[in-house]
Amino acid sequence: MDDGGGAVVDLFAAGVPVALFVVVTVVLSAAGSALLACNRTKLHHMERLGDRRISRLVELTADRARAVSAIRLARQVSTVALTIFATRAVLAFEPDPWRRAGWAVGGMLIAILLDAVPRVLVSLRPERSALALLPAIEAPARLLEPLIAGIEKAVIAPLRLAAKAPRDSAWTAHEEIREAVDLMHREGDVVKDDRDMVGGVLDLSELPLSDIMVHRTKMRTFDVDMPVGDLLKAVIASPFTRHPLWREEADDIVGVLHSKELLRAVDRAGGDAGKVCVETLMTPPWFVPDTTLAADQLRAFLKRKIHLALVVDEYGEVQGLVTLEDILEEIVGDIADEQDVVVEGVRPYPDGSASVDGAVPIRDLNRMMDWRLPDDEATTIAGLVIHEARMIPDPGQSFTFHGFRFRVLRRQRNRITALKVGPVEPPGAPVIPPARGR
Repeated sequence: MDDGGGAVVDLFAAGVPVALFVVVTVVLSAAGSALLACNRTKLHHMERLGDRRISRLVELTADRARAVSAIRLARQVSTVALTIFATRAVLAFEPDPWRRAGWAVGGMLIAILLDAVPRVLVSLRPERSALALLPAIEAPARLLEPLIAGIEKAVIAPLRLAAKAPRDSAWTAHEEIREAVDLMHREGDVVKDDRDMVGGVLDLSELPLSDIMVHRTKMRTFDVDMPVGDLLKAVIASPFTRHPLWREEADDIVGVLHSKELLRAVDRAGGDAGKVCVETLMTPPWFVPDTTLAADQLRAFLKRKIHLALVVDEYGEVQGLVTLEDILEEIVGDIADEQDVVVEGVRPYPDGSASVDGAVPIRDLNRMMDWRLPDDEATTIAGLVIHEARMIPDPGQSFTFHGFRFRVLRRQRNRITALKVGPVEPPGAPVIPPARGR
């Protein structure tokens, strides 16, 4: 009787720690997986409901890597302790070596299940699982944080000294959003138009006006001293609403005329254009530097309630103009109406290439063809070819760079007017370094 009672006590003493550490290991495995998988955006949405536990969980996800490291360290300690107590129990109660080997194999399978099953379960609803396991997440994260921080410093500091290389720059929030939307587009969760609009909004904070302005060679301006009747005919024939006015020289802009103001003045004069003074109708020109970012200019347009600004370079020379519509088109794409002049600047071919006018902006071409040509060094597709070739190529010359093939079709004096552009074949081939004209 005493031997039986002693055996029960020994079995109980060996089994309780094993069961305890099994539970601890399972809970920590689930807690770490839930914290790693939960989405901060969803947590912020849940936080609006007013649950204080959500706020604590959001705080932990701010430094997710360190918290997960602490949970994993606690789980490793629990796993080691579980292994020790389980081994002692098997050695004490199982004398047969073959059966001990069976227990060892079974133990390894159980260990795998104890780690895998909780991960799968919490992955179904990671945010709710993390909230339910919040005590198991907070305890090791708070207790082991100093130890994890010390280990990070002890390991990273020598590596930095040995590598003598700067750390990789952290991603900005804009880059993270852009890549997330692009990934969802590739997976089919976001359509191309929505992806382009999100990208357009993010680009405004990095896009100077020099990249989106209407160049001065394409501006429709009028002489302020021309006969009002001729000016009226020119304004009516123009597809635009606002027109810069100049005096003596085309670059000397003295004002901006709104078409409706001229039409109203002529109507008040009973149709007699000779009685209208144009200078009293125009508004003072608004000059802005070409380095102004599109996002800043958009805010300035909204604040001043003005829709057109003239873009000048560092010497004060007019380089072009930008309108509120130009900036909005960077977000939503071309805004066409019944008065717009449609210019066929890109003609796609079935093989994935396209015939492109040299003046087509790279950004517009990328958006239309879903390409990723760089626009850091040049605004137009012709400018990109000239920049990479370091020359003004002749018709018939071909170049390969950035994974695309460029063939010059037409050239007028020093301007490339037409090119054929297409991805390098076969698709997925490595990017070929820029080649010079041949």
